[in-house]
Amino acid sequence: MDGIKVVSFDVEGTLVTPDYSYAIWFEAIPRRYAEKNGIDFERARAIVEEEYKKVGDQRLEWYDVWYWFKRLELGVPIPVMEGCRDKVYYYPEVEDLLTSLNGRYILSVASGSPRDFLVHLLKDIEPHFAKVFSSVSDYKQLKTPGFYREMCQVLGVHPEQVVHVGDNWQFDVQAPTEIGIRALYLDRKGQPNNEHSLVSLAQLEQHLLD
Repeated sequence: MDGIKVVSFDVEGTLVTPDYSYAIWFEAIPRRYAEKNGIDFERARAIVEEEYKKVGDQRLEWYDVWYWFKRLELGVPIPVMEGCRDKVYYYPEVEDLLTSLNGRYILSVASGSPRDFLVHLLKDIEPHFAKVFSSVSDYKQLKTPGFYREMCQVLGVHPEQVVHVGDNWQFDVQAPTEIGIRALYLDRKGQPNNEHSLVSLAQLEQHLLD
């Protein structure tokens, strides 16, 4: 890939496993709800998940842990987020890849996770990145073409000089591609279906050299 200056990464499902978020959304929050309302955990989780569905992942509130703690009357989320830090796991190829790319490219994060999460999710790898962007916290939007355009402007590059890698087709492939960013789809559970898809970040360097 000629002319690439920036390699941009999604976070959850790309650099970091879903375990941290799962522990918060589907274990800690239902547990708190159960304790507050005097009901068993399974019933609490069913109620909480139904509340999630009412909002849906196309709205900013879906990603806002403060919104959910207020809506469910659970107090403040800070102790819960800190208490789940031991659930942050990086995919095995991540550290070596970031170390290898550093110095050759500007590395950045383009995430739909709020900064409240990112401070924990990136705790051991943030020094690799020149800039961390949170669409929901910094720009009050999902990962839209407009968000990626803002990212390029801040980094001082043209979209054609950026490669973005992520595991969500809508937010990590369609949106950046619309403004000219070269996007690679990471499908860890599948098989590469074209030259622009990966099953592991270990394949990324070869794509950058092609």
